[in-house]
Amino acid sequence: MNKKELYSKTLSYLKEEIPQAKTELHFKNPYELIIAVILSAQCTDKRVNLITPPLYRDFPTPEALATSTPEVIYAYIRSVSYPNSKAKHLVEMAKMLVADFHSEVPDNMDDLIKLPGVGRKTANVMLSVVFKQAVMPVDTHVFRVSHRIGLVPDTCTTPLATEKYLEKYIPTEEIAIAHHWLLLHGRYICQARRPKCEVCGLNGICKYSLTAHVP
Repeated sequence: MNKKELYSKTLSYLKEEIPQAKTELHFKNPYELIIAVILSAQCTDKRVNLITPPLYRDFPTPEALATSTPEVIYAYIRSVSYPNSKAKHLVEMAKMLVADFHSEVPDNMDDLIKLPGVGRKTANVMLSVVFKQAVMPVDTHVFRVSHRIGLVPDTCTTPLATEKYLEKYIPTEEIAIAHHWLLLHGRYICQARRPKCEVCGLNGICKYSLTAHVP
């Protein structure tokens, strides 16, 4: 099977299995989403969704968050991973939104990655989910799944290389939702420790199932 056929079969299967794929983070506007995505680094969406309602309620605007302190925010987010650094990032991020971006989340990569706590993956999530741009956020799930299936070669050893390779082969109009297809497939089926190959429709065509001799 050539690369084009593998992509076609993979995307068709994921589209059928997860037709309404979208982020599982809860948010009502770009400001809430950027908070949630910063908090989700090395943490589950489920945990983030548990702690964000009080945070959104008590700090409903960048201005409100900017006037707070990391110590105050820590009390809201202490159950997530790395709460000290994330509390600092959230306050500093809000201050920059107010000072430099008229309290609006920017819609381009260059400005997004200026924000404290925002790396390329977080920026791509914002561009994809909020601004509907054809970009591919590569988290641990997307990285793992795309390599296991064989969508990207072993030479793509970084998230950036994986991102660029996937964007090259996935149709532009499907790039944004394909991120969610791959992520959700990795979260619930192609899991890191025990992939559920026995229930996966890609069993038999993906590289992992072929090389691991999965029944």
